[in-house]
Amino acid sequence: MALLHGGASLVPSKLELLAAWLPSRPWFTGDASALEAVGSYRFDDPDGEVGMETHLVRAGDSAIYQVPLTYRAAPLDGADAFLLGTMEHSVLGRRWVHHASIDPVYLAVLADTIRARGSQAELVRDLGDGRTEIAEPTVRVTGSGAASAGPYELDVLSVLGGSLATPVGADGGTLTGTWGGLDTPVLLAVARA
Repeated sequence: MALLHGGASLVPSKLELLAAWLPSRPWFTGDASALEAVGSYRFDDPDGEVGMETHLVRAGDSAIYQVPLTYRAAPLDGADAFLLGTMEHSVLGRRWVHHASIDPVYLAVLADTIRARGSQAELVRDLGDGRTEIAEPTVRVTGSGAASAGPYELDVLSVLGGSLATPVGADGGTLTGTWGGLDTPVLLAVARA
């Protein structure tokens, strides 16, 4: 279960942080000033310490970009090259935002989600005064399952689209997703032995 703090403010916003970082990526060809959210999905940290959220964005072109992020209360050791920046969260305080591809918590949860035919975390919005509500996810993801327990190398796609055909070497399974009325699942991540 991912707890969303209703009414919390973030400075800078997630889109502002992404708009500043995306132009530094070689695979990004869009216009960062036209960045818009397509949707997002979250995973749960079993220890409740690391926030994990993957953003799907469009940037004035036809491509959809996928950016998995982790939010931590302190910087991840040895991950300076993957730090997008910090945000001030009105409830949680300062959060260090890293590209999740190097975060061991995210990688373990992604691998488990793929292997166990799992899905995104349930979203629960805190309304204050002890009240909560279930929030509908904007992106739904599904792991394909795997024949064995791994270890696997994980490849999270940065630019989405194209064929859903299982990629060569995806013997560890895949993660696919749908959003915004899209009926056909799109490949999001691949696990290779």
